[in-house]
Formats: sequence, structure tokens, C-alpha cells
Amino acid sequence: MLRLPLLAAARSTSMRRLVEGNPLTRSVVNRFVAGVTTQDALEATRNLHEQGLHITLDHLGEDTLDRGQAVTTTRAYREVLSGLDEAGLADRAEVSVKLSAIGHTLSTDGDKIALDNARQICEAASAAGTTVTIDMEDHSATDSTLDIVSNLRVDYPWVGAVVQAYLRRTEGDCRDLATAGSRVRLCKGAYAEPESVAFQDTSEVDRSYVRCLKVLMRGDGYPMVATHDPRMVQVAGELASNAGRTPENFEYQMLFGIRPDAQERLVSEGNRMRVYLPYGDEWYGYFMRRLAERPANLAFFARALLTRG
Repeated sequence: MLRLPLLAAARSTSMRRLVEGNPLTRSVVNRFVAGVTTQDALEATRNLHEQGLHITLDHLGEDTLDRGQAVTTTRAYREVLSGLDEAGLADRAEVSVKLSAIGHTLSTDGDKIALDNARQICEAASAAGTTVTIDMEDHSATDSTLDIVSNLRVDYPWVGAVVQAYLRRTEGDCRDLATAGSRVRLCKGAYAEPESVAFQDTSEVDRSYVRCLKVLMRGDGYPMVATHDPRMVQVAGELASNAGRTPENFEYQMLFGIRPDAQERLVSEGNRMRVYLPYGDEWYGYFMRRLAERPANLAFFARALLTRG
């Protein structure tokens, strides 16, 4: 019931000021966000790396309407990739990029600017010996995002794509993407979408997720199973086994700060487990979507504020 109001709050300027201005918020956000600086991100990456986990770093920011900010974000990605290389962490750490953070939503030449900036990030990743995954945003950007991924793959065939199971189109997208060498992250979806394009009922989304998993596991690509749902984790393992996949041929992904016990268990069982690790000062939108996804997150937030109050 609270999901839609929280997703609306994620785009509210007044609510953002209220949350960011609360001195008690920062300590709660730290559960889900690694920190603000590149050094914070590298330190958190090293800690996870030492636990046997893989990492994908997200420099927070989205819906950028300023070209200078898009350049700054691109530079931040290049910096963290260089840092991963220098620290010897690139063997298990990559980056995830929202195109709207690097120019996609600019009113003039947004697609071209985002593609050019993404190429710079991919070049830095290639130099560091790692990879890039292009995040998916709301449904209106799906086609253009997949077009940019296709363009990037001409020179960087390892670029990962993300699809969202709550969109009605996604099973078809999975068929198109499940090709040799294609890295595909399947998540449920975290934006408020109309019924015309997205399943609204949780059980419908779950059934779509399983259908999409079947396509990816049977395909020739590399599935990245992004879920915290224990049922979906179990189904993914069974489908991978039925398809003859080993832990080197697919991976699980979960968000930093959510179900760390499950992350550790999957690693102990010999699976590849990647943590989505966000950092940066533009944390508000990301944080609100995490609250919207799971009631337990909202309860944690409320308890923390009350305790510290």
C-alpha cells in the first residue's frame, strides 16, 4: 500500500529536502549506501572482496538535466575504475551505469551524449580489465537504453544489459538478449509503472520473473539473477542445474545492506554472488526506492529514527 507513495516521494523535491535535512537520516542511509567519495567506494569494495563477494559499483545520480553534471558523473566512473585497477580489485568488481546520470535525459542530443559518455566509461573499464552493466530505468527509456547497449557491444561485447520482470515486454526482450556472450541482469523492477505496460500484482510479477529466468537459463548468454526473494533464488538454482550451468555460468546479485546473511550463504555454497554497491551524495532517489521495495526496509528506517530520537 505504501509502495506508490514512496515511489512518488522519490521524485519529490520538497520531500527530498525534508529527508536530506534530517540529521538522523544519514546513519540509516549508511546501511544501503557505501559512502560519498571514491575512497569510500573502494574501501567498501575491498571489504566485500575479502568476503569472497563480487561487486558492481553504482555512482548515484539520475535524471540529470545539466550537461556539466553528466560530465562530472562520467569522470567519477573513470576515477573509480582506475582506483579498482590500482587496488587490484578489478578481478571481482565492475560498474553499473544509469544512462540518465550521464546525459540521456538532456533535452538536446541526450542519446548521443549518453552514448559518448558510456563509451568513455567502457574504455576505462576495458583498461582496468573489468566490465560495465547499463542499468534500466522506467519503461519509457527501455528501447533507447537497449539501443545504446547494442551500440556499445560493437566495441565492448561484454557490456551487460538489465531487464525488469514487471514489464509485460520483458520475456520477449530476454529471448532477444539470451545470445552467446550476452550478460543480462534480471530484476523485478523498482519504478511506478502503468498497468498498460507492467504487471501490478505481485504474483504476476513473480510468474513473469520465472518465465524470464527460464529463457535466460536455457539461452547462450550469462544470466545475472538479481533478487532477494528466497523463492526466486531457489528457482534460479534449480533452473541453472537443469540447464547444465555451473556457478561460473551465472550469478546471483543482491543490494548492499539487504539480506547479507543470504549473500554469505550463497558464497559458502560455492555460488558467484555480486553485491550492487551504490555510493555518492545523490542517494535520495535510490534510498526511497529501497524503502518502497520491502516493508522491512521501511520498518527498519522508522525504528532507527525513533531510537535515535
